[in-house]
Amino acid sequence: MHEVTRSETPGAWEHAVRTRLVSGERFCGVLAREGSEAVSLRAFFDRRGVLEAEELVVERQVGRYPSLTSLTPAAAWYERQVEDLYGLVAAGKEDREPLVTRLRFRAGGELSEALVSGATEETLRDGSFVVPYGPVRSGVFESIQYEVTTSGENVERVRPAVWFKHRGVHARFEGASVADAVLLAERSEGVASVAHALAFSHAVERLVDGGVPVPAGLVRVIHAELERVANHVDSVVRHAEAAGQAVAYANLSLRKEHVQRLRADLCGNRFGRSVVIPGGVTGEPRVDWVDLRRAVDSLARALDQDLRALLETPSFVDRLRGTGTLSLDTVRRFAAVGPVARGSGVTDDVRMLRPYDAYPTLGQVVVEYPSEGDALARQIVRVHEIDASFHTIRQAIEQLAGFSSGQERSWRREISLVDGEAIGWAEAPQGELLYVVELENGVVRTVASRSASFHNLALFPSAFPRDVFTDFAFIEASFGLSIAGVAN
Repeated sequence: MHEVTRSETPGAWEHAVRTRLVSGERFCGVLAREGSEAVSLRAFFDRRGVLEAEELVVERQVGRYPSLTSLTPAAAWYERQVEDLYGLVAAGKEDREPLVTRLRFRAGGELSEALVSGATEETLRDGSFVVPYGPVRSGVFESIQYEVTTSGENVERVRPAVWFKHRGVHARFEGASVADAVLLAERSEGVASVAHALAFSHAVERLVDGGVPVPAGLVRVIHAELERVANHVDSVVRHAEAAGQAVAYANLSLRKEHVQRLRADLCGNRFGRSVVIPGGVTGEPRVDWVDLRRAVDSLARALDQDLRALLETPSFVDRLRGTGTLSLDTVRRFAAVGPVARGSGVTDDVRMLRPYDAYPTLGQVVVEYPSEGDALARQIVRVHEIDASFHTIRQAIEQLAGFSSGQERSWRREISLVDGEAIGWAEAPQGELLYVVELENGVVRTVASRSASFHNLALFPSAFPRDVFTDFAFIEASFGLSIAGVAN
């Protein structure tokens, strides 16, 4: 369970949110829960490692609630999402363009087609061009359109349109069994499958007030950290490609493939799916501990060599240094998470703030994070975290191997489902991931989730203070976000 304080009036809710922000609590987002006659809005905050929420119930016939954007710009996208999906309008909010779906609610619950700007190139009165970049682009990038305003070289404004990826995932959770819901969570953001399964499972486990067996917690950590390595390497691969570093691109692409194959050897799936379940994991890894340690060491050495060589290449480093700079103040105002925040000096990490599974028993590597806030700083964060992930994996392997062959290993704990609601979290490769899960009569009644990608992409336009169009690929790669996690 988590502490939820309900405000009786919109004014009281706005005041409660302002009080928390002034006191320095980190804004974690607004998650909505839909009822037949009303919608519950919960603004979540991290108070020194504890998640708490301020709730406001908005009647559908009222249809309006106080905008929080004037208090924190991080609330803007949540308000656009709430209007798209539930038809509630944040009073006083200027930006009314749809975000996650082109279908917009009307009063009474009917849907209508909404106008989406940026579909064609246009010229503004001051001579600037508005160019739609995407949704189909070269490579295998996900469908997203950036509406880029430029007068030639300089990028003056960027507006992301993510509704191409909206799939109504949250609605599909309703009525699903817990087992099926885990499978759905894993597939809502493919590159963070393990993190989503963990956050969902943690919510269920908190609801029944139970943990997982020690061996299961260690296996979870191994899969979560391999997922982190794969994502971080992918971000560097995209940078190498954009910078024309052909050798680095080929070598690091190969290393990522080796990580994915190791994950498949461990469980039969390249994305680590069908491993994490509420109560533990589905079974013992398929790779012997000795072979696993040997493979991890080999990967770590190869990646260390390739990453060092790349970061010692002046023509590569020069393209990232000073590109897409985010000040510490900007990152804090948008309450950014993950490598995007850590590249500007904000060191929050859910694995340490609100530790889970086997993380409390594993020594964490102390990382000295940069504070320059540019694309290079964000990639240096990832390089450090790759090394730290391998260190954590080695510790988990050693502890698992420490269980003698005659000692019974327990991989899961049977749980008895109860009605109620709880919140779960995980530190995905992109940052903090949240799931609020409500169970009723043994099945899922509602799920509300917030990915790090959704939370951080709202900050993306702020990363263009003095950059040119050719910097776009470097800034986007440095964010390392998943669009499927934005508009699910």
